[in-house]
Amino acid sequence: MRQHPVTLLLAFDDQVRRDQAQSAAFLHRRDRRYALNCQQASRQPSVAGWLQHIQPHRTPGPDDDRRLRTWRRVSRLLLPVGAVLGILTMLGLLFYDGSQQINVTVIIGFIALQGLLALATTIQALIGWRPWGRLLSPRRDADDRPTALDGLQPQLAACTAQQTALVFTLFAWLTLMGLVVVQDLAFGWSTTLRASAETYAGLVQSLATPWQHLWPAAYPSLALVEQTQFYRLGETAINEPARYGDWWPFVSMLWLTYAVLPRLLLTLFARTHLRWQARRLLRRHPGRSALWHRFDTPIVESVAEADDSHREAVSQPGNALHTLPPGHALIRWAGTATHNEPAIRGLLAQSDAPVVSAGGTLSLAEDHDVIRQLAAGRDPVILLTRAWEPPTGELADFLHDARRAWSRERLIALLPVGGEAPLEPASSVQLAQWQRFAERQQDANLWVCRLPDQTEGVRRHG
Repeated sequence: MRQHPVTLLLAFDDQVRRDQAQSAAFLHRRDRRYALNCQQASRQPSVAGWLQHIQPHRTPGPDDDRRLRTWRRVSRLLLPVGAVLGILTMLGLLFYDGSQQINVTVIIGFIALQGLLALATTIQALIGWRPWGRLLSPRRDADDRPTALDGLQPQLAACTAQQTALVFTLFAWLTLMGLVVVQDLAFGWSTTLRASAETYAGLVQSLATPWQHLWPAAYPSLALVEQTQFYRLGETAINEPARYGDWWPFVSMLWLTYAVLPRLLLTLFARTHLRWQARRLLRRHPGRSALWHRFDTPIVESVAEADDSHREAVSQPGNALHTLPPGHALIRWAGTATHNEPAIRGLLAQSDAPVVSAGGTLSLAEDHDVIRQLAAGRDPVILLTRAWEPPTGELADFLHDARRAWSRERLIALLPVGGEAPLEPASSVQLAQWQRFAERQQDANLWVCRLPDQTEGVRRHG
């Protein structure tokens, strides 16, 4: 299911805020790994795919954000309010006690007022004006940064206002039609201005032009206008009382065309504008440019980490070198000791144990195949690397994926070697960077091991 732009923007903004507590190296490895996965699958990285990658168990939906649920709850509560106000307003406009006619001029003026309010609401959303911002925004400290929702509040408010007004006008029109059926309404027209019947007929006929051919009865004639003019003071002779009811088709179509239809179109426009504004804010989000930079930049250990080989090995007990356990599988990282198969076999508990390759020029899919191939067992796995090469982010990602697929108790023996043909042990300064690398992984079952004597390998195989 495609995620709504507003929900996507809020989820991205929240994740960027959470990522501020993470180190830059961790974010770079995590996001670069997603970009490489997309490259392997021949698809473009996206914000939605990135969120799904780092939160695989997240199932986004239209109402999964608490802040949007609050807005939708307010909008739903205002719908019956709009319906009741629409009914009461139409009852007030059509109030008729038999003494004077219902003034069509008042109805035209009220519809014009509705149009002005609708236009003002739309302009307010377009320019991002928030005169009611203090009422809808929760109080925050002065040093709190604005959230992504703040930039959407004018559009959210416009959606709520337009759909409430749409319900208002729709129920008002239904009330009009109901009163036409159950009551004998008498319409007429009157104005303080010195307007002749011809002038007034020109006004109402211009308003009725859109439906002139669709419903001729709703197109007022000059004769109807002349016969239904009334004055508040004085008696108006009514030669044909039924003529005063002939205004209702015009009033009905007038309300539908200039009150209901504009609100419907502006409601749709407000929803579209909300989506557009959410996409615009997402494109301009400061975290998006940083994310795309991490997508496009290869992972390289920092200078400080690269210089670890010139420092002494840490002396904490948890970082002490381990004796190589009897491995039941061996992974050659980046082609280490490719041409020294007998020596590699001597490191294994059984001469027919699997020896596989990962990293280097191999693809991510091939690395994942290696992880799946060795996932069935629980015995120790030896990972053979070159001691003089600094640990890379790709290796950290590989170990992370392996730990997710394998048991947490399974031992991974990291074996840096100082020479490949023949296998030679690494120096203490070379092993220092690997001990610090293992410490950063925070995995108690990731050991940095020393290369055993060749005589140990001979004794191991008999």
